Amino acid sequence: MFLDLESVFNTEGLSKEFGYELDLSEEEISGAKPFASPVKVSGCVCNSTGIVELKAKADFVLELDCDRCAKPISVPLSTEINHTLVTSLNDDTNDELVLVNELRFDLDELVIEDIFLNLPVKFLCKEDCKGICPSCGKDLNHGECDCEKEVDPRLAVLKQLLDK
Repeated sequence: MFLDLESVFNTEGLSKEFGYELDLSEEEISGAKPFASPVKVSGCVCNSTGIVELKAKADFVLELDCDRCAKPISVPLSTEINHTLVTSLNDDTNDELVLVNELRFDLDELVIEDIFLNLPVKFLCKEDCKGICPSCGKDLNHGECDCEKEVDPRLAVLKQLLDK
């Protein structure tokens, strides 16, 4: 979505609200395409004392598999998007400011970047998911498996002491 920001940059105290849906169905996370429904983005661009701030929120649901037990899960998430917009930069290394060329701004790239930077590292069906047994594949959330637990070969000598 392109935002025309000329009036916001030129009028102190002006704010412009926006809301739209962003289709990320072709984006991949760990080889899967989890964005089954569009991302809902809403927010405003405000000029307060000559400083233009972008404040938005992206709400979405990821449809993917639990990283431990591989059950399909739906994970509702929300990402806050807060940036200061400028028309020129004195220092190109400043990554806290977002440069707006020609007073038109493509919001999609910034929203996608913020969503991916704020995703959790692991997606779990529940906080204490036990995963699956690496030997037999049983879901350990439904009880222990009958596999004999392997002893670390480095600790085998200590196990022999316990057996005596």
